[in-house]
Amino acid sequence: MKYMLLIYEPHDAYTGDNGEALLMEIVGKHMALSQDLEQNGVLLGGDGLQGVETATTVATGEGGVQTLHDGPFAETREQLGGYYVVEVADLDQALAWARKVPVAVGGKVEVRPVMIY
Repeated sequence: MKYMLLIYEPHDAYTGDNGEALLMEIVGKHMALSQDLEQNGVLLGGDGLQGVETATTVATGEGGVQTLHDGPFAETREQLGGYYVVEVADLDQALAWARKVPVAVGGKVEVRPVMIY
């Protein structure tokens, strides 16, 4: 089955005096995880995302009227920072990989099956 591992972190996780150093540490861990996923033949794709300040959202309202909004879909303290797409046997394996995804304190990894049409 295909699963998406969605990486959410607090919007201010990499600010402050140690922010840049923490970011470089986390990025290094992502590089190692990507290599591990590839070597195990489960990685289908994945990328980091630019910050929420670069986001534009298309919202569809009544009658199909669409409006554009600067920023992410929802204003929250956490932001979607990246994702991995993996193909594994089952949810347990997807969760095992999700536990290896490096995140800053307060970060979360959401695991969702990909719909197959």
